Amino acid sequence: MVTASYAPDFERCQLLCETVDRHVTGMGHHYILVEHRDVALFRQLETSNRSVIDERDLLPKWLHAFDDPLSLFRRRIWLSSKTMPLRGWHVQQLRRIAIAGHAGEDILVFCDSDVVFLKPFDCAAFRQGNKVRLFRRDDALLAGGHDTHLAWSRNAARALGIASPATSPHDYISTLIAWRRQSVLDMCAHIEATHGRHWIEVIGADRRFSECMLYGRFVDEVIGGRGHFHGGQEFCRVHWTGQPLSDAQFAAFVADMMPGQVAIGMQSFIGTDLAQIRRLADA
Repeated sequence: MVTASYAPDFERCQLLCETVDRHVTGMGHHYILVEHRDVALFRQLETSNRSVIDERDLLPKWLHAFDDPLSLFRRRIWLSSKTMPLRGWHVQQLRRIAIAGHAGEDILVFCDSDVVFLKPFDCAAFRQGNKVRLFRRDDALLAGGHDTHLAWSRNAARALGIASPATSPHDYISTLIAWRRQSVLDMCAHIEATHGRHWIEVIGADRRFSECMLYGRFVDEVIGGRGHFHGGQEFCRVHWTGQPLSDAQFAAFVADMMPGQVAIGMQSFIGTDLAQIRRLADA
């Protein structure tokens, strides 16, 4: 299991770890990926099967993090001569890709730090024989209102050297999904062979990218789905946007979880009270 996080989400990540330990089986190891300055804080979460990984051990030395003066030093920015200026959420995506060169497990299960497991979950759900489950919401982008997703899809095509179609009709973005580690390594090698540059240079040339869209299009359109099977069921119900939920709204959100959903994700930037989430997790 792989979780990218940062200091403001530490308590949420701590709750994730508690619920993973309580409910998740079939997991070999849990990797938490953080910026260098957050390593000491997150070390508190380490156990015999949980490690905190410094991004300096994953990303090229030419990519440097700074306090951003344009945000009055409240936000971080990653700068280099090889990419566009990148924000934390961009670099979290790069870490998720780069962990494939560090981890030893065959399957990488990605889980955001603002996710909480409420029910038992066996990671074997991501495997059928020798194949790994690729999350894909078929034809989801054919409807209107997906301009951002379509931009991510176009840039995935550019990075992967897919001349046509420029966009895919499918959405590959969710939390609690799995990738085949060797396929991630193959994807990075393919990008570098196509462009003659480091894969981060290619992806980071445009800030409108999604690691999920990139991996999904690579699997489906570059390697023809080899080693994967498709699944459209979401194991985690996520509150993506909007306002913090009242107690009644939160209870309704949980009650409306679909069969097979085992976790909830409350996007931390929305500001849902962590104590409210913990009460539910501890119930």
